[in-house]
Amino acid sequence: MEMPLGFWKPSKEQIALSANKQIPDVIAPGIKLLFCGINPGLYTAAIEKHFGRPGNRFWPALFAGGFTPRLFSPFEQHLLLLDNIGITNLVNRATARADEVEDNELQKGAEILSEKIAKYKPEAVAILGITTYRTAFKKPKAKLGLQEDTISGAKLWVLPNPSGLNAHFQIKELGFLFTQLKSGVFAR
Repeated sequence: MEMPLGFWKPSKEQIALSANKQIPDVIAPGIKLLFCGINPGLYTAAIEKHFGRPGNRFWPALFAGGFTPRLFSPFEQHLLLLDNIGITNLVNRATARADEVEDNELQKGAEILSEKIAKYKPEAVAILGITTYRTAFKKPKAKLGLQEDTISGAKLWVLPNPSGLNAHFQIKELGFLFTQLKSGVFAR
């Protein structure tokens, strides 16, 4: 695979210096779907591209789910806006692992996400991480998939965390769930 324009690999020092760093959202008014990760990892923060760590399965799952015509690189995240798709995080603070984020940060992130959705008005939001969703929104019995609740009027989907550290779901299963999401949001 040819590397996209702008591709670069951070040094170990750049990764280490990325703790607590924030990265900008990929978002615009009127998008149809907003993906919401938990928080940026250190590698992601170092390159300032969502789901940037090699081994993260977000981009392969997006392709397997039919959202992209080919496998995109994190360095092509801006192309998602052309298809009315955006990306944000519940907590915009880089950590080595998602479990370093406190419950109160997730709950505050849920409030901020609601405000973002009210401002940008996506038709749907997909939160990537069932355990995180349960904690952030105080829904301990939530299941994967389309939820009965909405967030600021947007349909709400919960999907597995695509991190390579989440071994419960492989690309095939993630692709299936992303396909269901796509048909639920873009089928008309």
